[in-house]
Amino acid sequence: MDEGDGARGGRTIGIVLFEGVEELDAVGPWEVLAYWCREFPGDGWDVICLSPDGEAVTAAKGLVLTPHRGFGDAPPLEVLVHPGGRGTRALVDDESHLAWVRRQRGAASLLTSVCTGSLVLAAAGLLAGRPATSYHDSLDELAALDPSVEVRDDARFVDDGDVITSAGVSAGIDMALHLVVRLAGADRARQVRRGIEYDPEPPV
Repeated sequence: MDEGDGARGGRTIGIVLFEGVEELDAVGPWEVLAYWCREFPGDGWDVICLSPDGEAVTAAKGLVLTPHRGFGDAPPLEVLVHPGGRGTRALVDDESHLAWVRRQRGAASLLTSVCTGSLVLAAAGLLAGRPATSYHDSLDELAALDPSVEVRDDARFVDDGDVITSAGVSAGIDMALHLVVRLAGADRARQVRRGIEYDPEPPV
């Protein structure tokens, strides 16, 4: 990941990396958002990946991902993308991580999650009374973390204004394209979708 180090300036989207992050939860949105930012710099957006200490993390299936920044030296984030994966089970009990997410909520205009990233948002108290979704096998866990969440079990993603949650794994690509719609318009999102040749036709 050699693009998106925050050097271009403009408004910044941050994708959180952590031990046990699900690969496609992070890399799917990265592909969408990095293509957009690189091919259309005039839109004024940048995207970076960041981990708590700025060090590489080992993802759920063994892929090693190196962030651009750590939490402490990241530029101000306009949008936060919190992926899911096995590592979120530790994060829901990690008060320092939850406190950081809450601080980002206070600064960023838009908070988003992929898969079980929504469990972290719920544990941080950021989904109270809101509609939200998660990985299909984790919907009961989402409801248990915060019974006030209106769990949407049939949604690819749920846009609740300043918070967007998506279902699991590949759903993060759909959510990221929706982000482009929100931030730059439907025409731009169609250009990005064509550019990354995302036109799924499931084989089964």
